[in-house]
Amino acid sequence: MIFADPPYFLSKGFTWRENGKVKCFDKGEWDRQRSTAEVDEFNMQWLGLCRNVLKDGGCIWVTGTYHNISSVERCLTTLGYKILNIIVWQKPNAPLTLSDAHFNFSAEYIIWARKSKSTPHYFNIEAMTTLNSGKRMPDVWSIPTVETWEKHFGKHPTQKPLRLLYRAILSNTRPGETVLDPFTGSGTTGIAANLIGRKFFGIERETEFIQKCIARRQEIEDLAVRDRYITKISIQEEEPMVIVNHARQSLRELMIEKGICYLRAGDSKGSILVKPGFERLQYVLLHTNGDQPKMFKLLKKGQFQIWTADTLNQYGFQAEHAPYYVVLHFDPKKEVEINRDPDLKRSRATYVATLRPYSEFIALL
Repeated sequence: MIFADPPYFLSKGFTWRENGKVKCFDKGEWDRQRSTAEVDEFNMQWLGLCRNVLKDGGCIWVTGTYHNISSVERCLTTLGYKILNIIVWQKPNAPLTLSDAHFNFSAEYIIWARKSKSTPHYFNIEAMTTLNSGKRMPDVWSIPTVETWEKHFGKHPTQKPLRLLYRAILSNTRPGETVLDPFTGSGTTGIAANLIGRKFFGIERETEFIQKCIARRQEIEDLAVRDRYITKISIQEEEPMVIVNHARQSLRELMIEKGICYLRAGDSKGSILVKPGFERLQYVLLHTNGDQPKMFKLLKKGQFQIWTADTLNQYGFQAEHAPYYVVLHFDPKKEVEINRDPDLKRSRATYVATLRPYSEFIALL
């Protein structure tokens, strides 16, 4: 796979004075405005070189705005690529456009194409569906711009968020495969690729940016930093949620046998509060004192029932601590493999039912 963030050719060299401060919106000579013919020539050249090194089933992703994306599309088509999607990257935290003669600029575009019209590409539809709360991932991605934790080595003027690269790479590659970025910048593509077990090659001509790449790559050698970054980039606004519930061993085994998880509702010890995120509930995780965790998918997303203690007792349980209970139905034959440390032993909190994001238990690598 290739992910390319080429020059958009939108820099005019102008400055803007705001609140007594002069702001420069020129990114550099490499981004200076060019004629249509010059932009087309540049895009034909580098896209042709990329096609030479792509495998037959390989894909390329190219970012842009209206300044360059039409040229990219024409060149891709001319060179024989097959366009698969045009992703709209919608920025919910986009800065306000300075000119009052336009709608606010709050989106960029990403063309996704494969090298061959006849050789199929790899698409991880299961991971993309999971990241989108069980629904097919659309071609509009709402992802915030670069956050503070991503730029403590300094910000590149066109830096992309790790979450954006994580999603693209995860969707289109398998573990151990190789990603190339011909306009590496501060190395975001490489960091995302390495975090999820892909190999990376990058090309960058500016020494200042190369130093940022090196510093960011050295940082993720720290396993604690690496794990923290993986957690951050894999969390989505509409992420599925998991009910985590402690039960003594005999009760846990009975719940799994029946496909029923129940817990008290309210403020008393060991109960669960229905709070924001409950509508995205899709999984239940059962454990005993933080050990022997087993996770299952609910029969219906975000749905639960309220049962009396008498009803639960008719199913073979011994509910005796409250008159009413939240009841969740799951398929005990469809256990979900946990591949991250669930960190269930939290002192007194071990025994309190909690609502936690799916990505804390499953790494979609």
